[in-house]
Amino acid sequence: MSVDHYENFPVASLLLPPHLREPVEAIYAFARGADDVADEGDAAPIARLARLNDYRNELNLLGRGEAPRDPSLARLFARLGVAVRDHALPLQCFRDLLDAFSQDVGKTRYADFDELRDYCRRSADPVGRLMLHLYRAATPDNLRRSDLICTSLQLINFWQDVAVDWQKHRIYVPLDDMQRFGVTEEYLQAALCDDAWRALMAFQVQRARAMMLEGAPLARDLPGRIGWELRLVVLGGLHILERIEAVRFDVFRRRPTLTKSDWPRLVWRALNYKGIR
Repeated sequence: MSVDHYENFPVASLLLPPHLREPVEAIYAFARGADDVADEGDAAPIARLARLNDYRNELNLLGRGEAPRDPSLARLFARLGVAVRDHALPLQCFRDLLDAFSQDVGKTRYADFDELRDYCRRSADPVGRLMLHLYRAATPDNLRRSDLICTSLQLINFWQDVAVDWQKHRIYVPLDDMQRFGVTEEYLQAALCDDAWRALMAFQVQRARAMMLEGAPLARDLPGRIGWELRLVVLGGLHILERIEAVRFDVFRRRPTLTKSDWPRLVWRALNYKGIR
């Protein structure tokens, strides 16, 4: 559920029931396409925002039950329309994603965690909410716990990608936290990993872990394939946090990721999952 090209999005996963593969692929195509508009290529910001507005216009047409009008987006929104109608998917989730992608075009700093959390609410949480709607499991408590998991995954992606985001002139570490720990932007420019940086990142890692652990009971409570998929996601996210700690928070020189050798252990743990303490 990582927004950075949706690396953890379960596209056509073998764990998905066959009847959900098409709607999941339709949601993915929408999210990936709009995310690429915001992030990829060399278009000017005004052109990116205009193209994202094309997505909004098509989404509004979909909401009114009208056919797509933009020929370049017609197939994408025709597929999405089928998924929305067949599974009663809330359009607000798609609108939130577009708002977050538009924000990415111009906003490169976050004053505090509340600002960052609001971004995650729109960039990450909708993915989990849509999956719960597909599985007809979108109860208020499930949605709350899904939001915690999805925001945690987004934060984990930020912490493992500090150096990558800096190359795009973006900083997702809240500025007030940086000031509190005595870390400046020069740290990112110089790839400086001293005690101050480690303390800052330890704080951010623990924040992400606490949110993941609070939401994690959802992975135990959901039945069948969605529960199994979510257990893998939760365990994978927590394992990346362990990797960040293992490199002593030096995410400048090594991007902590999951490797092929990690998956057998994660699959075994997911199969024998009884919760995380």
